[in-house]
Amino acid sequence: MDPIKLDLRSDTVTLPTAAMKEAMIMAPLGDDVFGEDPSINALQDYAADLFGMEAALFCSSGTQTNQIAIKLHTQPADEVICHELSHVYLYEGGGIAFNSGASVRLLKGERGFFTAHDVSEQINKEDIHFPHSKLVCIENTVNKGGGACWDWQELVKIKEICNNNQIGFHLDGARLFNALIAKNQNAQQYGQLFDTISICLSKGLGAPVGSLLLGSKQHIYKAKRIRKVLGGGMRQAGMLAAAGLFALQNNVDRLALDHQKAKQVEAILLQQNWVENIYPVETNIVIFKISDNYPAEQFILYLQKQGIKAVSMGKNLVRFVFHLNQDEMQINKLCQILQNAR
Repeated sequence: MDPIKLDLRSDTVTLPTAAMKEAMIMAPLGDDVFGEDPSINALQDYAADLFGMEAALFCSSGTQTNQIAIKLHTQPADEVICHELSHVYLYEGGGIAFNSGASVRLLKGERGFFTAHDVSEQINKEDIHFPHSKLVCIENTVNKGGGACWDWQELVKIKEICNNNQIGFHLDGARLFNALIAKNQNAQQYGQLFDTISICLSKGLGAPVGSLLLGSKQHIYKAKRIRKVLGGGMRQAGMLAAAGLFALQNNVDRLALDHQKAKQVEAILLQQNWVENIYPVETNIVIFKISDNYPAEQFILYLQKQGIKAVSMGKNLVRFVFHLNQDEMQINKLCQILQNAR
């Protein structure tokens, strides 16, 4: 069987479509540091309106939007409450400490979830020995949870705890649109619940670069200053913003196709005796555990020889991520390869 050249490492490897490239080429440009790039302004206005929030800020990455949000909600020596599997803690280079000087209270829970009760139990009382609890961060979908979607009612309960304790509530929504599609929810619900939201345009939505931070006018005014300090001020970046606007207007509903691909592959993996466990598949991510007598490194090497790229997520754990640059023929061939893996 000829190699199929299939990249399952992440949905960050997506490439813009011809129509998106055309939108980029035609984008009007201006100087965004002066607030004069019409394409960036259009993207920010569209996203804010989509979520029913007052304002938005275009940034280079989801890490940047998350780190700006944490900085605007906290002061040095404050504390951020998040899950031990969360992206803001594991995969942002120690940014909470470096950028905000804040400590972190890590919560445990299956597949990246915790409860309102967990939050209430970990809020520090007023005592000079303890940092001030100032922010709760959640990630939806949870990457290391296998693209897991939060229960809406639990989020509402956590918000109540935050309000009662004057604590900010931030959403790392890198793959939020996958959750919206999977759970038949809408962006306005989240805009009403969270103080700030980060959404990524360069994953399943297919834009080449960019994320947005959404919040109140006051939050975004402060966020723009923090972005400047972090070196994130961009000039004529309207071509990138045009790709993001195209993504929001055209590539949200099609995420359901990526979810279907994931379910198709899950069905094949369930039939393999070398697969010990599969995380529940809700969106576009499949994480599965291989039996001890079949090392993950060996399996990934086997895939590489077939032209397939994948990554390990820990001991004997492998992750497949599905996205718009994979067609039906590639997925069918992947299923055949998995059936012949042993």
